[in-house]
Amino acid sequence: MNKILSKTHFSEKVVQLEVEAPLIAKARKPGNFVIVRVGERGERMPLTISAADIERGSITLVVQKMGVSSTKLCNLNVGDFITDVVGPLGKPTHIEQVGTVLACGGGVGVAPLLPIVQGFKEAGNRVISVLAARNKELVILEDKIRQYSDEVIVMTDDGSYGRKGLVTEGMEEIIKREKIDMAVTIGPAIMMKFCALLTRKYEISTIASLNAIMVDGTGMCGACRVTVGGKTKFTCIDGPEFDAHQIDFDEMMLRLGGYKSIETERMKNATL
Repeated sequence: MNKILSKTHFSEKVVQLEVEAPLIAKARKPGNFVIVRVGERGERMPLTISAADIERGSITLVVQKMGVSSTKLCNLNVGDFITDVVGPLGKPTHIEQVGTVLACGGGVGVAPLLPIVQGFKEAGNRVISVLAARNKELVILEDKIRQYSDEVIVMTDDGSYGRKGLVTEGMEEIIKREKIDMAVTIGPAIMMKFCALLTRKYEISTIASLNAIMVDGTGMCGACRVTVGGKTKFTCIDGPEFDAHQIDFDEMMLRLGGYKSIETERMKNATL
């Protein structure tokens, strides 16, 4: 059982939870995730660790209400307990001094991007971050990203904050302006796909953190399999990060959409 120490509402459907987990806080590295379960019969849910505080013995998770399990988690309050938090899982981000890093985050993807931005900055890199969201309300953790970035550009679909346009527009402006040594993209699959297409055009090495479906987090169930470079990989144990230019995003998006009707039906009948 892991106690919720603090709760922050970023928007109506996005919540940040600081959770008591001292051992995970000590071991966690950028790119790691945890598997969370709410209730003895709750389903497993993967969440990337956006921050850790070793002194407080806590990790920070950002959760978006999507289905039954994520809604139950978001409905918990300070002092409540999460039934299970297992981790850290997944391969950590390979961080080294490469020069200039272009970090691109969309929506709640900014949460897992944060420790990666911090890691590359502390390794001595120049870091330029591009954050994207549908509107101002959905821009999260901008202040934290700015702490570890040399420059931040915010793009919104409706122009309600920052600049109006897509994440790729902000990216290309920077790419045309200066030499980018590598890029990182985390967000919706469709966003990562077009980020990868853009950086491939300019021959910039790019990693993507996949938002594929995970269940057990150990590679046993096979639910999170993706095709990378023509080979089958498992996001939970081989990733969650892969060479963005080798990922079959179209196949991944079909898989992600395969459970939508089931989840919608479950939400209709759920008691939350």
